[in-house]
Amino acid sequence: MSTELVVDVQPKEVSIALLDDKRLVELQKEARNISFSVGDIYLGRVKKLMPGLNAAFVDVGYEKDAFLHYLDLGSQFNSCEKFIKQSLSDRKRVLSISKFNMLPEIDKEGTVSETLKVGQEILVQISKEPISSKGPRLTAEISFAGRFLVLLPFSDKVSISQKIKSNEEKARLKQLIQSIKPKNFGVIVRTVAENKRVAELDNELKTLVKCWEDCLVKLQKAKTPSLIFEETGRTVGVLRDIFSPSFENIYVNDEDAYQQIYNYVSLIAPERKDIVKLYKGNLPIFDNFAITKQIKSSFGKTVSFKNGAYLIIEHTEALHVIDVNSGNRSKSTAGQESNALDVNLAAAEEIARQLRLRDMGGIIVI
Repeated sequence: MSTELVVDVQPKEVSIALLDDKRLVELQKEARNISFSVGDIYLGRVKKLMPGLNAAFVDVGYEKDAFLHYLDLGSQFNSCEKFIKQSLSDRKRVLSISKFNMLPEIDKEGTVSETLKVGQEILVQISKEPISSKGPRLTAEISFAGRFLVLLPFSDKVSISQKIKSNEEKARLKQLIQSIKPKNFGVIVRTVAENKRVAELDNELKTLVKCWEDCLVKLQKAKTPSLIFEETGRTVGVLRDIFSPSFENIYVNDEDAYQQIYNYVSLIAPERKDIVKLYKGNLPIFDNFAITKQIKSSFGKTVSFKNGAYLIIEHTEALHVIDVNSGNRSKSTAGQESNALDVNLAAAEEIARQLRLRDMGGIIVI
């Protein structure tokens, strides 16, 4: 199966289409004017304490203050807070977290009034983008996500993805990461790290530590509130989660996005960087790869698939209902049994594609 990624960058939005054997299986769209991205790190200021909610509102430069719950402060909040205070008080010297003496963990049953005060400067990360009238949701547990690893400053724990089943492989990864990670950094090992070589994991770990060091340099010059670290572009973020050695081509119609993707692939899979191609055709990129046509035929209530058979897809508040119809195949000369089997086998394949394409979950009745 050949897998290709097609990226359409327009002035107002970026659309990313994933194709398996030229068939659309995933479509993601992102507005380009969103001012907040999940993963962005800010130096914010506590504006208001809400003891009844055990939470605080924090000014991170958005028109609505962001929401930070006590449980999202993270167990190592005291250490992070002391480190930030020291960094801001001596703006000429960048502190090393590895030489920092960690403080005891905060009390799980504690209150926001005992931990924070109005006007306090804190380092926070967007965990949920703003919805309608609400501001973004924050966490004070800072993390940097890579393809194989997630780096957590102010922690020392190494966690391995539960989806890695082999105990030998878990033990190998744990021992390996503990031997290469710097002091006072925790690491979560993602599922795709299974059976990866030391060099690949070490390379990514160094890249993530460099992201943290760049943050500290920016922090020294920052005025509250300000953006300290920007999560990789949406395109690169999606690519990070779905990139696979089976990708044959990545087509993109924008010079800047092309450069970002090319740099990212060069970093994680240098031998595959030539799969990234800048599209310069006259036709719109989605028309050229027959994606526009597939979008029109895939997102309606009725979806045709094989030889006249079709699906009816309807959504209620509680569930999704899919009806399989044989359509004009009832005139087929083949027997009823073989006709029904043929339709159902093709429908099973198309329904799997539709669930992925429409991001459908919950109760699905077929």
